[in-house]
Amino acid sequence: MTQPILVAQGLTKSYGTTRALDDIILTLFPGESVAIMGPSGSGKTTLMHCLSGILVPDTGSVQLNIGDSDSIDLPTLSEEHRARVRRDHLGFVFQEGLLLPELTAQENAALPLMLSGVSRSTAQHHARQWLSTLGLDGMFERRLGELSGGQVQRVAIARAQVAEPAVVFADEPTGALDSETSKTVLTALLNTTVGQGRSLVLVTHDEDVAARCQRLIHVRDGRLVSDSADTAGVNR
Repeated sequence: MTQPILVAQGLTKSYGTTRALDDIILTLFPGESVAIMGPSGSGKTTLMHCLSGILVPDTGSVQLNIGDSDSIDLPTLSEEHRARVRRDHLGFVFQEGLLLPELTAQENAALPLMLSGVSRSTAQHHARQWLSTLGLDGMFERRLGELSGGQVQRVAIARAQVAEPAVVFADEPTGALDSETSKTVLTALLNTTVGQGRSLVLVTHDEDVAARCQRLIHVRDGRLVSDSADTAGVNR
């Protein structure tokens, strides 16, 4: 049986009197793509942030199993240690990219490696490889204002993938794109994660985007109300 890459148990999170997460249980396996859907305010982004260590849940555990090392329980780590885990083992793609406009495409893509202590030349070499894989040859020195929306998102994907993370988290990665560009960006994201045996957790409002993931989860009022892996009778 395949060992899961991530196991969340009993996650709760409240903001004042609002229960954003209510006893969430979720298991993610290597090479799996999971779409999380739900209405605005349902808790889906809070769930993604707790799974990735951006937020600490009020209760519950998030076990991350990386390589041959012991599992890491993200909520028990210090903020500094969680940041290091995110930098070294997780990747992120957001709706607006959240790239640095003063940097070039290759500098943006190389940033995670440089923050981990990799030399500038080596980091930029790996960044150029990823940008080329994503169809951005000849655009290494361009700044964000010189790129289209779809190209910017592919730079964001290169940045997310450059450290070869175990899991990539994507929050509405195609939300600001037209339908054709959305398809191109999503294909690139899937090919560079699931296509390489890594896992993808994707938050989306778009049913067409969700349909391209292997597994669909619905969240409502902070609770996980359906999981297609259950209905499909998945046996790992």
